[in-house]
Amino acid sequence: MCADEFFKIVSVHRNDLERIGYDTTNVDDATMRRLASKMGDAYCEMCFWIDLEIIAEAVGIPKKTNKSLGGAEDG
Repeated sequence: MCADEFFKIVSVHRNDLERIGYDTTNVDDATMRRLASKMGDAYCEMCFWIDLEIIAEAVGIPKKTNKSLGGAEDG
């Protein structure tokens, strides 16, 4: 197990856009990368941290105790 490993949480595909009514016939990869980047920014700014805590708890990941935090309090 590598503690510094990153895990992919989402992707976006032209089919996703088609599903909600967009015409992607002329959408190039650069536009898709720009869309993905902006979607990632929006997710991180809006709800990532809230969702992370809710879902981590739901899958059974325990929170550190004050003792394991070196006596620091949450905040």
